Amino acid sequence: MRLGTLILQSDPWATGVHHWTRAEELGVSTAYTADHVTHRTVAGTWWADGYTTLAAAAGATSTIGLGTLVASAAVRSPAWLARVSATLQDLSGGRFVLGLGAGTADDAEADTGTRPTAAQLGRRFREVVPAVRALWDGETGYRGEHLGFDGVLPAPLAPGSGRPRLVVAAHGARGIDVAARHGDGWTTYGVAGADRATFWAGVQDQGRVLDAACDRLGRDRHAVSRCVLIGYAGYRPFESVESFVEDVERAEAAGIDEVAFYWPTGGPGSAFSGDPDVVEAAVAAVLGPDPLRPARGGTTTG
Repeated sequence: MRLGTLILQSDPWATGVHHWTRAEELGVSTAYTADHVTHRTVAGTWWADGYTTLAAAAGATSTIGLGTLVASAAVRSPAWLARVSATLQDLSGGRFVLGLGAGTADDAEADTGTRPTAAQLGRRFREVVPAVRALWDGETGYRGEHLGFDGVLPAPLAPGSGRPRLVVAAHGARGIDVAARHGDGWTTYGVAGADRATFWAGVQDQGRVLDAACDRLGRDRHAVSRCVLIGYAGYRPFESVESFVEDVERAEAAGIDEVAFYWPTGGPGSAFSGDPDVVEAAVAAVLGPDPLRPARGGTTTG
């Protein structure tokens, strides 16, 4: 089992850099940032740009994967996403993962002054994903039903660099179909607000939808890696070390490859605060005290 962590970029870099280097020391496979223009949980607090933060993290680390969980198709164009991802792939020496989701209406409104419907966000997302893949493959444009552009003439990737991994965030059948068609991986936050049993039952249901989509498309189920972000439900995964280990066991039973968790940032009262000692002990319980010798099955590198 791989472990990932979402490090919300709410600290100035002088102190925030410690989160990234410590996650690497613990053997976490991938550290992610969020991509929000605005969010109710960070009202009045500092919120750094995620992509610039990842560039700084690339210079401060050497082995840990770096990525977005997730980039927002609501406020990012395919050409911008393809270029910034290729740049981060180059800066990190091939460690970048583009997690890409539909985004939120709040972000779109804060960015453009207009508020799209859920259906509009979904339509855009379902075309942004293949458009990014097309640009990485050397196409100069893309033409879909709702999205089209041309004239992207620079080389798609830095010399000697492979394309980044593309992980598609999806929770319903249409989005999961996009992951099955175009993704190197799929990621989900499960069922928001649910208790533990309901959460993991929902993740298993989503996994079965992905299996069916892969079968329908003739794609090997194992070609699409699976990641779940815990901590967005109605229970606390780090209530104890045993609580986190139970989540990892449930993830294994659901066929998940990577469990991502919120890194304990922010002070008391923060929606994502936590006891760093409990988090570190829980990570060690899964990966082992020496990250090179995992206590449980699987690798610890991305």
